[in-house]
Amino acid sequence: MSIISSATVILVGLAAPAPRAEEVDYLRDVKPVLAERCFSCHGALKQEAELRLDTAALMIKGSNAGPVVEPGDVEGSYLLAVLSGEAGLRMPPEGEPLSDEQVGHIRSWIADGAPSPEDEAPQQDPMDHWAYRSLVRPDVPAAVDPNRGENPIDAFLSREHESLGVTPVPSADRATLLRRVALDLTGLVPTREELHAFNSDEDPDAYERAVDRHLDSPHFGERWGRHWMDVWRYSDWDGYGDEVRESQPHIWRWRDWIVESLNADVGYDRMVLEMLAGDEVAPEDPETLRATGFLARNWYKFNRNIWLDNTVEHTGKAFLGLTINCARCHDHKYDPIPQDDYYRFRAIFEPHDVAVDRLPGRPDTSEAGLVRVFDAHADRPTFLFVRGDEQQPVEDSPLPPSIPGMFGPWSGIEPVALPKEASYPGLLGFIRCETRAAAERAVDEAQDGLDQARALEGADAGGEDWSPLRLAEHRVRAALAELDAVDARLDADEARYADRPDARLVDRLTIRAGLAERLASLAGAERDRVLAEKALADARAAIDRDDSTPLKGIEAAEKTLADARAAVDAAGDTLNGPLPSDYAPLTPIRPPTSTGRRLALARWITDRDNPLTARVAVNHVWMRHFGSPLVESVFDFGINGKAPTHPDLLDWLAVELMESGWSLKHLHRLIVTSRAYRMQSSAAVDHPNAAIDPENRSLWRMNTRRMESELVRDNVLRVAGSLDPALGGPDLDPVSALTSPRRSLYFRHAKEKRSTFLRLFDSANVNSCYRRDVSVAPQQALALSNSPLTLAQARILAGRLTGESGAEDDDAFLAVAFEQILGRAVEAEERDTCLDFLGAQRAQLAGPSGLTPFESGPEAVVAPSPDPRQRARENLIHVLLNHSEFLTIR
Repeated sequence: MSIISSATVILVGLAAPAPRAEEVDYLRDVKPVLAERCFSCHGALKQEAELRLDTAALMIKGSNAGPVVEPGDVEGSYLLAVLSGEAGLRMPPEGEPLSDEQVGHIRSWIADGAPSPEDEAPQQDPMDHWAYRSLVRPDVPAAVDPNRGENPIDAFLSREHESLGVTPVPSADRATLLRRVALDLTGLVPTREELHAFNSDEDPDAYERAVDRHLDSPHFGERWGRHWMDVWRYSDWDGYGDEVRESQPHIWRWRDWIVESLNADVGYDRMVLEMLAGDEVAPEDPETLRATGFLARNWYKFNRNIWLDNTVEHTGKAFLGLTINCARCHDHKYDPIPQDDYYRFRAIFEPHDVAVDRLPGRPDTSEAGLVRVFDAHADRPTFLFVRGDEQQPVEDSPLPPSIPGMFGPWSGIEPVALPKEASYPGLLGFIRCETRAAAERAVDEAQDGLDQARALEGADAGGEDWSPLRLAEHRVRAALAELDAVDARLDADEARYADRPDARLVDRLTIRAGLAERLASLAGAERDRVLAEKALADARAAIDRDDSTPLKGIEAAEKTLADARAAVDAAGDTLNGPLPSDYAPLTPIRPPTSTGRRLALARWITDRDNPLTARVAVNHVWMRHFGSPLVESVFDFGINGKAPTHPDLLDWLAVELMESGWSLKHLHRLIVTSRAYRMQSSAAVDHPNAAIDPENRSLWRMNTRRMESELVRDNVLRVAGSLDPALGGPDLDPVSALTSPRRSLYFRHAKEKRSTFLRLFDSANVNSCYRRDVSVAPQQALALSNSPLTLAQARILAGRLTGESGAEDDDAFLAVAFEQILGRAVEAEERDTCLDFLGAQRAQLAGPSGLTPFESGPEAVVAPSPDPRQRARENLIHVLLNHSEFLTIR
């Protein structure tokens, strides 16, 4: 190339304009940034400095100091100056600054004249958000397709199907439908007998009667109890060793209350009421008090603020679908909940504490007790924490209890006067009787010991400072003194808590009880001194017998004796002191009045005019039947959440729930008897609906779902006939989940105490589980293939089915195996494949010398059959338990 031509190329290159950067689009590049970072302070929710940034026109209008955007004038636009920091301050004030790219987009947009759509609408008034509107029952649409039945659910969905142009698939076959509804309502696959009876029932109402049978099953409460335990954050106690750090021992009683309440179809509103305020609405009923485990579960040993933060957060999310917790450190960025409102809501719970009540026949509450809450600190103030920092409380402005102000004025807090037995359980008949009976037994045992000592009087006492007789006499004196003290306290309690107490009698009996306690204390101290003398004599005798015995034992015994003698002196001094003015109660005494705050909150949550509660409850039930919710953001119905996919259907069901008396069983029955629920879950790959609605949002077919972890384990036991149907009881060691026949619901479930098998299949996250995770991991296949549970149950089931079908008839064996495990008949191709498998396995197992034994692994709970034919059947059953169809709700 010549110099001239080269220069020409260079000049042409220099003259060519630089390629223009991609144009900035306001709706794509600018408004989403402002919405994410700025609208919370300058939008419909709040207008600091009277400035709104939710439309270009409002930016140009500006704040109380004038426009913040000057179209075409980059240097004169104050918005750009504060976003870039050129103004001497930087916005937004919290979080990371906007990136250079984001600021650059805004700069280019302003330079281009700040163009925006002419019809750009400002943010919606927060209180006009769909979830905050009053619940009104929508009219049921006229059925577009009369064949879809009369269920209102189908009418709503049919209208949408028509508008989209999709055609619902046919109903599932009877076997699939029975298995689906059985798993959904009880968590247990139907038996072969149930399957045969249902398939042969030609009554048009056969399915509806099957639904009612499952709703009436005691296992319904177990199945749906676990669902609601997810939502309500059930957790057994957690801690290090025996130290309880979170939740409480005996919280399982709350679990049993959930199961029993669901089985009895207690209204959802009543369940909420009892969980939040059972101690205020039924303070004398231990069955109701179990419900307050909802609050006791949040107990945290090391920090009460964390305890109360969890209470606020999960009360808001579980019942209201409201993320009140987002306002702990600052005003809520999306919903009209200022930071003050977070702490006002916290103030509702500020007074409460946790107690463990004694139960009849179980005096040791560490071994058995009733965990419940009560208001212990009515005067405890609630302060706002600056930026949520508990080290910075605003102590000069305590905040009163209230619901979020967005819902209007709140009234109705009335203190609750508690029955005497609720504030002082020592008045309960069983505690009084058991306390005295225990004191009497102690006297009898001490007297028996004295009689034995007298019979042995004259034998070698083992030392000069004490004798068995002397020790026995002191034990009797201490037991008699304690019995007298118990009687005196009982008498004093009776006088003090009489309906019309006599002040003079109360004073006299109080003095007597106090003196009796002092005498019992002295007698006990003297008994302990003699015991210490015995210990010292025993230590000296040991030294005399063996000179090599360490002297530490004598030193410790001498120290114990010195302490015991000091205790005797102290008890004597007390006895000689002024007359007592009180005595020790039989149990702790609690305030006689509860604040009524939690009761008022529960009544507001379940009020017919509350727009959230019924919607949230319906959404949880719907999601667990259909596999996807009506509102995707299941715990956030606020402005940052997702809009409902079927808003009219959601509202109709919410009103229906309330007007049915909040009957959850009514809601279940309505859902599972709909045509929508009964549809097939499968369709051809090229089905026309798949092109229109590939995600099945309009529910033109049923969704398939993998069983939750509990159902996987339970139904392995169920099909083998091993499952223990017993309901309720204390939490079980999770280590025993591979061998115990109890339902998975009953195994201890806490952060550090979970069954490995259940955890592998995505058991509930203890901290928060409004919706289960569903993972697919190789460890799941390994757990099903190799666990002692599936191996043992496969062998048990194979033995049962062989006994029913005959040892020689493989066809009959396959028929019952498929019905037992998969809930359907075996297909021809499957039968051929399985027969080939059985033949190959028999041949292989008949020559054990060619097999390689396992060198490791867990010991077999049930040994394999030595017969090659039977062992082949065991292996086939094991394969079917690993079949994806067994693990799926179709």
